[in-house]
Amino acid sequence: MELNSGAFERFAVTFDKGEIIFCEYEPGDSFYLIQSGRVQISKIMGGLEKTVDILHPGEIFGEMAILEEAPRSANAIAIDDVKALEFNRANFEILMRGNPQIALKLLKLFTKRVYDQRRRFMILTLDDVSAKVADVFLMLNEMKPPDNLESDERVFHTTAEDIAHWAGISPEKARDVIQHFASQRRLELMTDRIIVKNINEFVRFVNSRRRQV
Repeated sequence: MELNSGAFERFAVTFDKGEIIFCEYEPGDSFYLIQSGRVQISKIMGGLEKTVDILHPGEIFGEMAILEEAPRSANAIAIDDVKALEFNRANFEILMRGNPQIALKLLKLFTKRVYDQRRRFMILTLDDVSAKVADVFLMLNEMKPPDNLESDERVFHTTAEDIAHWAGISPEKARDVIQHFASQRRLELMTDRIIVKNINEFVRFVNSRRRQV
């Protein structure tokens, strides 16, 4: 989502690479729309910091401060030099009243972001590393339903590094799990894609591990 109008330049803020934008549990009264650069969203779980998401230009973060008036639910750190638009409760209400089309787009984006965050948190609550990776594939499948619903095979244009980010594990562990699944003929690892042979097998596998939590 882009807001290209110069009218929004007064809301522009910048963060240096590696800068902490906000921390989990601290009070928050603003959210951000990324214009350039990437932002890492992480949470402390079991005493360890785990990556929940990597956000890119056009995505928002920190919106729960507006929606729920709650403390920050995660950490936000600039991976690159980041430029963003910062909206607090006061100027967000002005934006809502003065730009209904943009307001509608933001509300739809909020709804999707809330679902995505909760879905990714479900992955992090799994203790089994293999189940985390399998659940990432299930999440990706939910985000983009297949063209052929009659087939259980799914093709994902993603990498082990992406899987690692979503699962909150190291790229090395993600590659190990993917190679293990490949040795079991559950998936096929290609140069530019990963083919899951039977998505329903992953559904049963993840459900069995989630019941043990």
